[in-house]
Amino acid sequence: MDGTPPTVFIVDDDEAVRDGLGELLRAEGIAARPFDSAEDFLAAKVERDAGCLIVDIHMPGLTGLALQRDLSERGVRLPVIVITGQGDVPKAVEALKAGAVDFIEKPFSAETLLKAVHEALNREDHLRRTRNRLSETRSCLELLTAREREVMELMVAGHPNKIIGIHLNISTRTVENHRAKVMEKMRCDNLSALIHLILRMTQSADEDAWRPG
Repeated sequence: MDGTPPTVFIVDDDEAVRDGLGELLRAEGIAARPFDSAEDFLAAKVERDAGCLIVDIHMPGLTGLALQRDLSERGVRLPVIVITGQGDVPKAVEALKAGAVDFIEKPFSAETLLKAVHEALNREDHLRRTRNRLSETRSCLELLTAREREVMELMVAGHPNKIIGIHLNISTRTVENHRAKVMEKMRCDNLSALIHLILRMTQSADEDAWRPG
């Protein structure tokens, strides 16, 4: 993973569970940080760090589901693994529908827990890389002039230089110059790469970030 090694945040009011999970994870070379309540976890302001969250559904005060909803409402994409009792399957399903990576019923094996953690960390790594790529793309977009953005939009729509020139009332040679600038500033070697880059932007609901005003 890029940057700081990921941390598994363990939020459970049961000290024995926190200690046991912490020892298991550290034995696998995975950093673990325990919290005895959702409130303490939120107060630490670590939810945007690289890693994932293991949280018990039933806790005094803010429950695991409530914590998950709170993070979701604030746009925090930290993958969540929910620990449940045997009678909590409906609530676990609710957690999955809200975006949890997995739920684990007590008692659970070390293998089950570690499998869920690795899946969560892989998902978080993928999301983080995607966010970084989108951030880099937005920075490149900011370098484009208004005319270059217009040309790019028509390029991505599949129009040849001649049609772009007619649409914008500029010469084909001028279109070629703008096109070269677009490819340079967007760091793309070919049109296919540019189209894929813009598709990722639109699929991430960031379409307005690149469309001309």
